[in-house]
Amino acid sequence: MNTFLEQLNSGRVLISDGATGTYLQSHGLEPGGCPELMNADAPAVVRQMATDYFAAGADMVETNSFGGSRYMLAKYGQGERVEELNRLSAQNARSATPDGKFVIGSIGPTGEFLEPNGTATEQEMLDVFCEQARGLADGGVDCFCIETMSDMMEMSLAIRACKKTTGLPVFASLTFDQGPRGFFTMFGITPVGAVEQMSKAGADVVGSNCGITIAQMIDIIAAMRQATDKPIITHVNAGIPKIINGRIVYPDTPDYMANLYPKLVEAGAGIVGGCCGTTPEHIRAIANVLNNGN
Repeated sequence: MNTFLEQLNSGRVLISDGATGTYLQSHGLEPGGCPELMNADAPAVVRQMATDYFAAGADMVETNSFGGSRYMLAKYGQGERVEELNRLSAQNARSATPDGKFVIGSIGPTGEFLEPNGTATEQEMLDVFCEQARGLADGGVDCFCIETMSDMMEMSLAIRACKKTTGLPVFASLTFDQGPRGFFTMFGITPVGAVEQMSKAGADVVGSNCGITIAQMIDIIAAMRQATDKPIITHVNAGIPKIINGRIVYPDTPDYMANLYPKLVEAGAGIVGGCCGTTPEHIRAIANVLNNGN
């Protein structure tokens, strides 16, 4: 069994890292810039990010590759550097990883819609995800986290690509919004329906991240737990962002979030981390509260 899955199945709650974009923006990434280019152009910053999250108490860090698909990199004129930039993202994180800790290959949405809603075919999208997964695997990731997805077909193709390319464990994490009838993805999938479909597609770990408050995420995780015995992962935003003096500000403090994380665990989460707006300080506070800090 994969060493990571052994730890996860031991029953110990594992701490993931916080936001990548928030960290990089505070360390030189220009607004609208390509985060993945920093893997090549500013590797010391990317390595320091991993170091800081591990020092805060994380058991794992994600690679700086959320937008590392050919579709996304092409928007910056970097579409031919997919495997290189993904490999470097993994190598940068791996070089800062202590023994017994893990590197998770981050894969986000492609930004494209599948036919008939868009122009991408299933085979094209599968190939795009395979290409990214190869680069991450070559760089030494322990598993993959396919995250912030809303289209279940896109998610299924990403899971299939990771399994086909490497056979490494796969985390699958969807994003939900709350409406009058409950929580749904943009494509109308409920948390229970999502768990069923992600599991059928081959995900080893299921969950949700981004977009909502921690109180809402607790409800989503509880619903997911009723539908599966698989490990559940969640990365929660530092609240709903506000624009203050022209800047995006996330309101939830490290202490505020940390005090609510035991409820996420009680609801069924086995891996917990932070999404947009969270920092090493948030992860440190969460790790301390969960008695899982270093």
